[in-house]
Amino acid sequence: MRGAEFAELKAFATVVERGSFARAAEHLGLSPSALSQTIRHLEARLGVRLLNRTTRSVAPTAAGAQLHARLAPLLKEMLDAVAEASAATGQLRGTLRINTLGMAARQVVMPRLGRFHRAHPDVVLDLVVDDGLTDIVAGRFDAGIRVGGRLEKDMVAVRLTPDVPMVAVASPEYLARRGTPRSPADLGHHACIQWRLQSDGTPYRWEFMKRGRKLEVVVDGPVVTNHAEAGIAAALQGLGIAYAFERDHVDACVADGRLVPVLADWSITRPGLFLYYPDRRHSPAALRAFIDCLLDRDLAAAPLRAGLIDAG
Repeated sequence: MRGAEFAELKAFATVVERGSFARAAEHLGLSPSALSQTIRHLEARLGVRLLNRTTRSVAPTAAGAQLHARLAPLLKEMLDAVAEASAATGQLRGTLRINTLGMAARQVVMPRLGRFHRAHPDVVLDLVVDDGLTDIVAGRFDAGIRVGGRLEKDMVAVRLTPDVPMVAVASPEYLARRGTPRSPADLGHHACIQWRLQSDGTPYRWEFMKRGRKLEVVVDGPVVTNHAEAGIAAALQGLGIAYAFERDHVDACVADGRLVPVLADWSITRPGLFLYYPDRRHSPAALRAFIDCLLDRDLAAAPLRAGLIDAG
C-alpha cells in the first residue's frame, strides 16, 4: 500500500469516528477542504460512495460502514504496535484515547492531568467526556471509565474508587417547609429532583434497601436532569430532595449545613468507578502508565489501591 492510500484510509476512519469533517480535520492537522478532497480521492479510487454528507452531519453509507468495521481494528493494531516499539526506548509516545463519565473526569482524571503530562510529555491524552454508554471498541478508544455495574463482561476492569453509599439530601429550608420523609413511601408527598438515565432517557427509579427489603420508588418534582451538579444545585436552592450519585460535593454541603441527609437508613451503595479496556494480549504501554497514574502507583510512597479484577 502506498503512503497516500494509507493516508486516505486513515482520514476516512477519522471522519467516521469523529462524526464531522471539521473535527476530523482538526485532529489530523488538515484543512476541511483538504480532508474533503482526500475522501473524494478515496471514493474515486474504490469506485463507491463511502460517506453521506449534509450541511450538519456526516455518516457512513452501507459500504462505508462495512469498510470501517474491517479497517478500524487494523488501524488500532498498527498504532498500538508503533506505541509498543516506542516504549522499548523507554520514552512513551503517541495518542491515548479515553472515554469517561463526567464525574470520573472530575474525581480521578482531572486532578492528575499535570502529573501524567510531566511524566510522559510525548503522550497526547485524547479525553472524551461522555455520560452515555459509548462502545469503546467501535469508537477506537483505548479505554473507558464507568461505574462498575455498567461494564461489558468481556472487558478487563481496574477498580479506581471504592463503592459509594448514595445519599438523599435536601436544604434545611425545604425540610422546614415540607417536612422530613421517614420512609421511601413518604416521597410521594415531596418534590424530588429526578435523574434521567443516559442509556434510554428514562428517569431513574430511586432504589432503597433496609434489612434486606428492596424498594424502587417513582418520584416527581420540578427538575429532571442528567447532570449531577445541576441536581444538587436545585436541592441547594430548596426545590426538592436530591438522591446523589456523586458524593464529594454533597458531603461538603452537608458538612457546612447547606444540605441535610434524609432516609439515611434506607440508602443503597452504588458500584465505584472502573477503568476498562478490551481483553487482548497486549495493552498499550501508555495505557498502563495512565492506569498507574490514576491509582497513584507512579508515586513512590503511594500504596497499591487496586488491581485487575473481573468486570462483573
